[in-house]
Amino acid sequence: MKSWISKGIIVLFVLCGCSHDPSYEKKIIASLEIRPLIPPPVTSPLLPEEQEEEKVCEEEQGGAEEVKVEEGKEGGTPSAEEAPATTQPAEATASMQPEKEQSPTEEEKELSEQKEEAPLEIREEVKFDIPIVVNDRVEYFIKYFQTAGREKFTKWLQRSGKYIPLMRKLLREHGLPEDLVYLAMIESGFNPHAYSRRRAAGPWQFIYHTGRKYGLVVNWWIDERRDPEKSTIAAARYLKDLYDQFRCWYLAAAGYNAGEGKISRAIRRYRTEDFWKLVKYRYLKRETKDYVPKLIAAALIAKDPEKYGFTNIEYEEPIEYEKVKVPDATDLRVIARCCGVDYETIKALNPELKRWCTPPNYPDYEVKIPKGTKERFLRNFARLKPSERITFRRHRVRRGETLVRIARLYGTRVKPIMELNGIRNPRRVRAGTYLIIPLPASRSMAMKRASSPRRTKPKRGPFKEIIYTVHKGDTLWEIAQQFNLNVREIKRWNNLRGNLIHPGDRLRLWIEEERG
Repeated sequence: MKSWISKGIIVLFVLCGCSHDPSYEKKIIASLEIRPLIPPPVTSPLLPEEQEEEKVCEEEQGGAEEVKVEEGKEGGTPSAEEAPATTQPAEATASMQPEKEQSPTEEEKELSEQKEEAPLEIREEVKFDIPIVVNDRVEYFIKYFQTAGREKFTKWLQRSGKYIPLMRKLLREHGLPEDLVYLAMIESGFNPHAYSRRRAAGPWQFIYHTGRKYGLVVNWWIDERRDPEKSTIAAARYLKDLYDQFRCWYLAAAGYNAGEGKISRAIRRYRTEDFWKLVKYRYLKRETKDYVPKLIAAALIAKDPEKYGFTNIEYEEPIEYEKVKVPDATDLRVIARCCGVDYETIKALNPELKRWCTPPNYPDYEVKIPKGTKERFLRNFARLKPSERITFRRHRVRRGETLVRIARLYGTRVKPIMELNGIRNPRRVRAGTYLIIPLPASRSMAMKRASSPRRTKPKRGPFKEIIYTVHKGDTLWEIAQQFNLNVREIKRWNNLRGNLIHPGDRLRLWIEEERG
């Protein structure tokens, strides 16, 4: 009962204006709103003494209500019995009276709306289609890219403008998250010519066997791991297989780095498919443990570089090209001339070409040319003479051969061979090395006809028999090419079972007589 009386006194004390502290008034009013003055009804019957106390409490509460009503009528002025004669200013009492029902100001509304809408605006600006987790390792790589790796990451961002649009499109066409493009960023920095110590090449860093598994051709002439389009398609197929196996993009990314076998063994060993639990054990290498955090950090910075201090990035223009089919091995300089551009432009659009030409014996090879030059190329290429369509052959240097002899064998000159193969001293050509030999198309067709088999020895026509003495380094194939013959004919004329000949051997040959 005493507690209720004390609360009634506090109410009178506040409403009479004896306290000028608004915060204190708010606290009192809030406490009264939370805990009502009228206690809950009691169901059990009261004793006579308790009934008398209840009556007294009700009378006191009634008096308090009368005071409130009088204050409302007189504008908040207290009675003479409860307060001194001096009255409060009208503005002060008016400000205290409606404080319970006063709505927040417009500034407070704007601030509260900004606080509520700010997180939504961030989520709308930067969206990810791969799971993003920010932990200590992710923050470590964010800080690393901002400090020690800042220069390198800036180059990655600049180069990303050239390749990301193409790669995003290809990933989307294969039904994969587009943010997987940042795997290529942490793998190579979008550098088609990147080559690792493990012999992984290209923007997606395929090793030879994995690239071959997903359709990438790698030989002496071409390396399709360097092709941004073909390698992205192969990477999309590989990542899709990894996700189908693990059903988790973090595990798929780890499998892309370490191999699906390594991740599968780790899952079986520790009986968990949670990547963040697997990295706590020692089984996976540090490179694989940091692969996913590095991917997340790169994605966070690349999609909002200014937030992390990367400003004024000069992005490269997106790569755009058209494709044309080349019927035979063709010099890239000829293609550039037909397109009206320089050689470096064609070479940059075709980083998969390891040499200065398209690969021979590769039917209908597609070469990428600048966008908008296809019609011009087709028109100019059709006008070329057969002798201008340079083709190439690959020649293995044999013991005792010289560049002069090789050039004479293929009907070309020594200087082009030296330029194409980067040879400075023509005398320093080692046996066993391979050389690129430029050939006009007419010469190439003549060599094909010369190497075609002949059925019998010519019986009629201007042919004559000669005796040829074998020199050091000679082979049957070279002798046949020199005299426009066939190896099979030479072996038949001289009763040879194998291809082995020795210096000093005498061979009978039937050659065509010169017409005077």
